[in-house]
Amino acid sequence: MPTRRDYYEVLGLPREASKDDIKKVYRKLAMQYHPDRNKEPGAEEKFKEISEAYAVLSDDEKRRVYDQMGHAGFDERYSDEDIFRGADFGEMGFDLGDILRMFFGGGGGFGGGPRRGRDLQYQLPLSLEEAAFGVEKKIRIPRLEPCDTCNGTGGEGGRTKACGTCGGAGQVRQVVRTPFGVMQQVGACPQCRGRGRTFETPCKRCRGAGRVEAERTLTVKVPPGVDTGTNLRMRGEGEAGPEGAPSGDLYITVRVDSHPLFERDGEDLHVRAPLTFAQAALGDEILVPTLDGKETPLRVPSGTQTNTVFRVRGQGMPTLRGNRGDLHVHVVVRTPEKLTSEEREVFERLRELEGKGGKKGFFGRLF
Repeated sequence: MPTRRDYYEVLGLPREASKDDIKKVYRKLAMQYHPDRNKEPGAEEKFKEISEAYAVLSDDEKRRVYDQMGHAGFDERYSDEDIFRGADFGEMGFDLGDILRMFFGGGGGFGGGPRRGRDLQYQLPLSLEEAAFGVEKKIRIPRLEPCDTCNGTGGEGGRTKACGTCGGAGQVRQVVRTPFGVMQQVGACPQCRGRGRTFETPCKRCRGAGRVEAERTLTVKVPPGVDTGTNLRMRGEGEAGPEGAPSGDLYITVRVDSHPLFERDGEDLHVRAPLTFAQAALGDEILVPTLDGKETPLRVPSGTQTNTVFRVRGQGMPTLRGNRGDLHVHVVVRTPEKLTSEEREVFERLRELEGKGGKKGFFGRLF
């Protein structure tokens, strides 16, 4: 058996470390090396090592024994469940059963039957209008589904029988030697893989797998107010689990496409509105487009400058909370590219009037 490192060395702590120090360091290391987060080689073994160290050092009685006798104090003394009972892994978001299965392959009385099917992900593109007001979409999902020929059993005609190895229990017991001594392990039956049932003749369609590839059309109900990155969960619409296990879930990630007219900023919308010189100078009432396809009136005061922003309340994006943001109107004074003779006369007369008022040059027209 390989030599185990000192628990304090594993956590990088002095022997006089407090319980708070031990918990703080373990939390950091566990998050770093947890196999669900870290896929690098050796991460799982590292996680096992630091979890074992924490389980002992976080418990006052186990720590006292370890400080006196070292690793020898635990041989033939603690069971696999006892060694972890004193450590509050749930507080850190880890499942004790998962940790025990990692160490002992499903021991400690935790089940080891077929796992649920894989979760699936689908990216759903939406227009800004669809994201704002909600929509129902039909999507096609390729996935593994229970074989309808054998009803997911894997046996020809759906016929199965109790497993001869486990007697239909789905679990078997065996005595194993662990770093903590000799103990009894309960795990999934290797013959039926935890189902408790076997078959003599495999189904011809699925070849005994109990699942087949299929493409399913689903209806997705998108609520009003979603945004890019919003995840919608459809329970049980992922892949079917192996050997009759429950199906996984389908996660639909929303992607909202850009809009030719409106720009979204959270629950608010922004739009540009062109003004003529006359409208900007004299003031006017203009019609501003809204996302629902209508127009709303907006009063522009005289002397309005380019990039002035007006707010129209309640004409922005609906939200998942049920309220609605605002519409921000950015006015842009438009310079005519071509003038009629009459328009030219008007602008020349205006220039003459500006000259009489002493407003000459660029800075003169600004003040």
